[in-house]
Amino acid sequence: MMTFARKAAVLLAAMALPIVPVMAQDVVPAVSQKVPANAPRLVVAIAIDQLSSDIFAQYRQRFTGGFARLTSGAVFPAGYQSHAATETCPGHSTILTGNRPAHTGIIANSWIDQSVMVGPKLVYCAEDVSKRKAGSSEYVASVNHMLVPTLGDLLKQINPAARNIAVSGKDRGALMMGGRDLDQVYWWKGKAFATLEGRALGTSAVAQNAETSTVLAKGAPAFALPAWCGRNDRAVQAGASTVGTDRFALKAGNADAFRVSPRLDRATLDLAVKLVDEEKLGKDAVPDVLSISLSATDYVGHATGTEGTEMCIQLTQLDIALGDFFASLDKRGIDYAVVLTADHGGFDLPERLQEQALEASARVSTEVSSEALSATLGKRYGVEAKGLILSDGPSGDYWVRTDVAPGLKGKIVDDAKTILEAQPQVEVVLTAAEIAATPMPTRSPEAWTLAQRARASYNPLHSGDFVVFLKRGVVPIPAPRAGYVATHGSPWDYDRRVPMLFWRKGMTGFEQPSAVETVDIAPTLAALVGLKVPEGSFDGRCLDLDGGTGNTCGAAK
Repeated sequence: MMTFARKAAVLLAAMALPIVPVMAQDVVPAVSQKVPANAPRLVVAIAIDQLSSDIFAQYRQRFTGGFARLTSGAVFPAGYQSHAATETCPGHSTILTGNRPAHTGIIANSWIDQSVMVGPKLVYCAEDVSKRKAGSSEYVASVNHMLVPTLGDLLKQINPAARNIAVSGKDRGALMMGGRDLDQVYWWKGKAFATLEGRALGTSAVAQNAETSTVLAKGAPAFALPAWCGRNDRAVQAGASTVGTDRFALKAGNADAFRVSPRLDRATLDLAVKLVDEEKLGKDAVPDVLSISLSATDYVGHATGTEGTEMCIQLTQLDIALGDFFASLDKRGIDYAVVLTADHGGFDLPERLQEQALEASARVSTEVSSEALSATLGKRYGVEAKGLILSDGPSGDYWVRTDVAPGLKGKIVDDAKTILEAQPQVEVVLTAAEIAATPMPTRSPEAWTLAQRARASYNPLHSGDFVVFLKRGVVPIPAPRAGYVATHGSPWDYDRRVPMLFWRKGMTGFEQPSAVETVDIAPTLAALVGLKVPEGSFDGRCLDLDGGTGNTCGAAK
């Protein structure tokens, strides 16, 4: 396995070149590699944000469109985003790099960096901090924090004629899957698709934005509720928000309602088809990569939970949209291979869970917050309490203020651990020293300890001084609000476990229920297109997709 120090060299070089890919010597494939005659000409990698294995299993029998096609291929229902920090950015960073967050450097959606000179100390995973402007809340999107190359980066390193395209409902989804060397990249921003600073929109994005603008200007009717979703049709109160009965009617001009609806995924897929044509993807002898991150499932899950009419409509419409997308590729006669997975799972809102036999589910108490800890420990040690302990929420990574003397810092960390572990909602607190001392796990991911899950997320460049894990079923949202009643991010399997589906025309399908990891995707796809990289470049392993006596990983059984 490649050492952290060697992978860290990628980040140091990349900071100087935010767009052009710069990679460590030992992850650069040989430029003389030849594309196998049977390699697919287009790799389509799809991430469904917040599609857990649980909800996939719940809806699987209802799918008749794109999902149904994929289930005729190689099905791994127990894929794992095996790390503890089950959020969008780290999850997306594993899919096409073949590396866990400990090696990608993307340990969370955001982390605290107390050395930042301009703006807040909270750093977003997909921003260029060096381009911050005083007094501005805007950020410049970037993949600078990523330590390792993606599949698209590596293919372009072999042959610059390979096309690497990424589209998403979120900037972090597109950038973490696409990487640095992107021919075109787009994400939904406010009311239209946007791209990297300094780049002009291509013709496909301009055309898609025009279509979307028309829909926004006119509005759109509600979606019909499938008959079998009737049991989901029940109002649930979460604070001031009522969820469970929405049909996604779109009022003219309401861009936020467009975003939190199946229409966002449809627009993203429509843009992807336009880019296939514009870039002539899959039309020559060099394999191309098209990364598609579909974000609406996550937006709907956060806003309404996973068990209302909203999610039922969302997944039904997504199934239809995926079917139409694949039909568009078929019509163009492209030899393509698909992988579909998710960046993380999800959990329903506790107010509904408590009515459905999970009485232990609850919202986290404010006693777990960094603010409460700061007040207690500041008073105990006679130091300024404000900002003594920093975090991006009531779980995950916590940091001690850097002006605290080293000896006192150790006491504060130890006391914080003792205080938090006495809280009934906290499962365990692990210090950075405990996590760093834990060997990277090698067993099957469902058997990992919490310390091993934390180790797979730990990177000393970005991780905190200690990590807080809440008990199973405790949702890290103290008070629900409009658009944010449910979430993910825990180390538990409802957030870690995601489906992994591979499909290519003519392949022999099979189902493998044993656990695999999302870091296995990149080496599996690399083998399909004949990409050879030095041993140890991936944390994952190649999965044989042959379904028979052959072996797509290139070695005899």
